[in-house]
Amino acid sequence: MRGRFGEPRLEHMATYQKFMGGFEVNRGLLSTGVVLTGVGALVGLAGTAIVGAALLSAGRGWVRQLDTPPSELAHRTLHQARAASLAGLEAWRAEQPGEVSHN
Repeated sequence: MRGRFGEPRLEHMATYQKFMGGFEVNRGLLSTGVVLTGVGALVGLAGTAIVGAALLSAGRGWVRQLDTPPSELAHRTLHQARAASLAGLEAWRAEQPGEVSHN
């Protein structure tokens, strides 16, 4: 948009930013979009925090109702895995010709 003598009008220059190749961006719309994107990101973050709190609360309630605590189950399972590994190692050693078993 040009003024009376061919010079750019000031209100046009204040609203639009011209880049290389004649690409013009409306700064008002761009600013509004940036603000709305920021607000949307904050709302999404708040929603994520609320979902996380709800899942954490549900998980704690589920753990409380278990007969055996998860730490005890993990300890028991680790002991079983070690015993099975040792049994497999001993069986493998017993099958090796000329090897002496280390009991």
